[in-house]
Amino acid sequence: MIRVLLADDHPVVRSGYQRLLALEPDLRVVAEAADADAAYAAYLQHQPDVVVTDLTMPGGGGLDLIRRVLRREPRARVLVFSMHDSPTLVRQALASGARGFLTKASAPESLVDAVRALARGERYLAAELPAWLLDAPATGQADADSGLAALSSREFEIFRLLAQGASATECAQALKLSPKTVSNHQTVIKEKLGVSTTAALVHLALRHGVIGHGAPGGSGQSSSPGTSLAPIQ
Repeated sequence: MIRVLLADDHPVVRSGYQRLLALEPDLRVVAEAADADAAYAAYLQHQPDVVVTDLTMPGGGGLDLIRRVLRREPRARVLVFSMHDSPTLVRQALASGARGFLTKASAPESLVDAVRALARGERYLAAELPAWLLDAPATGQADADSGLAALSSREFEIFRLLAQGASATECAQALKLSPKTVSNHQTVIKEKLGVSTTAALVHLALRHGVIGHGAPGGSGQSSSPGTSLAPIQ
C-alpha cells in the first residue's frame, strides 16, 4: 500500500485528489494539510511514502515544505502539483528536492501514475512539460538574463512570497526567520534582480511565470502519460 500525504490550501482540490486516489486499491491518503506547517507536522506523524503538495500555500509554501521534509528525510519523495508551470518554477522545485512535477492541467490519471512512479523511486514530469527539465540546472538562460540565476533557493522563495504580496514581516513569519534577516535578503534580491521597487519585482515574477494571475494558459488537459525516469539513488 502506498501511503500519501496531500498538501493544498483548497479543500475542494484536496477532496478531488483524495477521491481520485481512493479509487486505486494500492493507494491510500493517510493525511491532508492546508498549509506548509500542518503538512510538515503531518509528515512527521504519518511518514507517508509520497507527499503531494501545491507550491502556493499559507506559511512557507511548497518550496519551503520540500526543503524541510528533505532535511528531515533526504530520501523523501515529494510530488509538486501546481497551477504554475513556468520552467523557472519547475527547475526550482526539482532543485529543492521534488522528484516529480504535475500541472493542474494534467490528466487526472497522471496523478495516479506519478504517485506510483515516485513510490518506485522514479521521477515523473507532466506530459505537457518538456522532459529535459528533469535534468536541467535550477536556472536557464532566461533566468540568467533576468538575474534569477543569481538567487539562492532561500532568496528565490522570499522573492516569490514578496511578489505574491507578502510583507517582509509576513515572509519572516512564514519562513521562521527574523524580520531583519528577511529585510537583508530583500535588499540583496532587489540588487541581484536590478529592481528598486516592489512593483518592478512583481512584474519580473509575472513575466517569468514565477507567479500568475490565475490558472495557466493552454489547451486544457493532456491525455498523454507523463515522463517517468529511472530511480534516483
